[in-house]
Amino acid sequence: MIMPEHPIFNLHTHTNFCDGATEPEAYIKEAIKMGFHTLGFSSHAPVPFENRFAILNDKYLIEYATEIRRLQKLYEGKLNVFLSLEIDYIPGVTKKYSTFRNKAGLDYVIGGVHLVKNPNEDALWFIDGPRRETYDEGLFNIFKNDIKFAVESYFGQIREMITTQKPDIVAHLDKIKMHNNNRFFNEDEAWYEHQLQETLDVIAKAGTIVEVNTRGLYKGRSEELFPGKKVLAMIHKMGIPVTLNSDAHRPEELNGYYDFARKQLKESGFEKLMMFTAEGWKAVDFSF
Repeated sequence: MIMPEHPIFNLHTHTNFCDGATEPEAYIKEAIKMGFHTLGFSSHAPVPFENRFAILNDKYLIEYATEIRRLQKLYEGKLNVFLSLEIDYIPGVTKKYSTFRNKAGLDYVIGGVHLVKNPNEDALWFIDGPRRETYDEGLFNIFKNDIKFAVESYFGQIREMITTQKPDIVAHLDKIKMHNNNRFFNEDEAWYEHQLQETLDVIAKAGTIVEVNTRGLYKGRSEELFPGKKVLAMIHKMGIPVTLNSDAHRPEELNGYYDFARKQLKESGFEKLMMFTAEGWKAVDFSF
């Protein structure tokens, strides 16, 4: 097990088994060049409907898990490699996280919400991706432009995910803001702050790790980290553990905006990051 004095790692990585750019080994080679000592692969878990972002089916899921375990052995002593999935949670639609843990033999699980279900119907609002128009059209068609109801549904889905599925990490907590760009709601509004606080209360009680995700910044889709500086201050005050991930879809994205993120974390009062190791989760110093 490689454990340098100053750990550089990424636990949220997508390859061509899902919507990433290339094969897993290319990420490993780039990670070693960048000075990483740990890399966790977290392809999108299969979902039961047609899409362009997730592992296709259980057959490819097993192929993915087998390949990551092969690379884990091949690069032993050069890079710590771990197997994970980013698993979507859609109430009444997606499989239980325990099903994927058992089937693929995962080291840890990242839970995320990319598709928000209207509680009163089956339609799904896709809040991610490069197109702002998709966000706007979904808000209009599925939530009738009721942004408060839509955002409350998003955070409610995250809270339900945490309490029922128990992921190790919650991904990009406030990603709902990405395509909003202060057009439909302001993050200083009391109702939005209430949703955040209620969600953080659930996270704290569950002991879930919050991911600090840099992807919005290096893709030019957000002016802040996920979560942003204001939310990071709340997280620090509550003693909630965090980890730092780039959500890389290309090898060159593995350390995207890491220097900025570490600086902002330090300014917010953080001194430790949660890192996965062969012995489980460990809090490590990042102040370098």
